[in-house]
Amino acid sequence: MKTLLIVIFSLSLINPIADNVIKRFKTPAGYETVSYKPDSFASYLQSLPLKPAGTHTKTYQGNIAGTDAYTAAVVDLSLGKQDLQQCADAVMRLRGEYLYHQHKFNEIAFNFTNGFKCDYLHYANGYRFKNDSWVLRGKKDYSYQNFLRYMNLVFAYAGTLSLEKELIKVTNSNDIKPGDVFIKGGSPGHCFVVMNVAMNRDRKKVFLLAQSYMPAQDIQVLQYQSPWFSLDKLCDLPYGELIDIRYLRRFN
Repeated sequence: MKTLLIVIFSLSLINPIADNVIKRFKTPAGYETVSYKPDSFASYLQSLPLKPAGTHTKTYQGNIAGTDAYTAAVVDLSLGKQDLQQCADAVMRLRGEYLYHQHKFNEIAFNFTNGFKCDYLHYANGYRFKNDSWVLRGKKDYSYQNFLRYMNLVFAYAGTLSLEKELIKVTNSNDIKPGDVFIKGGSPGHCFVVMNVAMNRDRKKVFLLAQSYMPAQDIQVLQYQSPWFSLDKLCDLPYGELIDIRYLRRFN
């Protein structure tokens, strides 16, 4: 009976007809979605398209993922056929996608675990990574397919250790916003990305979370009893202990 009640509660907050993050998930009673500037990373995440309600989270091999039980929705974004787009990679993919579609090409850059700065401009201008340096190998190519090849390069050499070092610590729990990342670097380490935030009259905030996992899988919006999480409520998700202000970081 308890499991049934949890499922019913969760479903009451989901609009299965809606096709993006901000419309699919109804806010809890007394809460309203926080608005952000239309061209911001936060707004981009709120408007991300979702696959049809009920879609299973799948691995890069097409199997139902081990985390599927926690699926509230699946982000409609390509995964690829390699075991590359794991937890930190999914966060970098979302950030890269936002900057690419905003044509902020000069801002697309991620550090490898060894400290090498892998910037998109070099890659798009025909340079390739070799022995910790750029070597000119081809022609300029700013196409989306080439951007995805760049992201695969990042996935292969970056991870939670490097991403955590790039991000800025968030110290005020009331300041949480979409695009923030709960992260702990390690081998493997893990991270969650905030997809949407809602607030009540007392300025208490709840938020949606998304993740990828190992092996590489679709980016899934999570649920545990509810799709809405808070910093003052523990959850028993794998790595759920990271949903804590101590692990909250933000892109600069």
